[in-house]
Amino acid sequence: MDGIEGSSQLTGEPDVLTPEALLASAVMGGGLPEEARSHLWEAGLSYQQDEVAEAHLRQAEAIAPGHAAVLIGLYRFYFYKGRLRECLGVARECLAKAQRETNLPADWREVRAEDAEFSRYDRLMPRFFLFTLKGYAYLNMRLGNLDEGRAAVMKLLELDPSDKIGAKLLLDVLNRAGQDDED
Repeated sequence: MDGIEGSSQLTGEPDVLTPEALLASAVMGGGLPEEARSHLWEAGLSYQQDEVAEAHLRQAEAIAPGHAAVLIGLYRFYFYKGRLRECLGVARECLAKAQRETNLPADWREVRAEDAEFSRYDRLMPRFFLFTLKGYAYLNMRLGNLDEGRAAVMKLLELDPSDKIGAKLLLDVLNRAGQDDED
């Protein structure tokens, strides 16, 4: 057995992935139509030409709307171009995708630790949710939305108390920023 179907049949749970299935998963580009994959590739090749790269990303999105590989491509493009507001919009799309596909509450503030196995690396979508929430927190912090950033960081620490995601670093940055304001 290979792919996601094989691991799901073995465990009975759709988000439990073997290493082989992880590589074939949607987050890693599995199930992405070849034409969309080609546009992602072309976007990478034309990265220095903003309009061309973005047009390729948008064409990939039109072919495979909501596909994680396309969303990640858009997120990275906007992030590295410093277009943080647009990046935050993509982060919101990624959160919504992870929430839908993991059957989590629609509002990330209502997600509880018992809603998914967030601490297990073989749980693809719960991990995707955590990493996306971390990006969401960081982007809000960078954009000056410190209360929203702090709320997201605190949710991360609630869902990942051993801090495998690294949310404490963001909390430290927030706390230092508060101290700098007092000086």
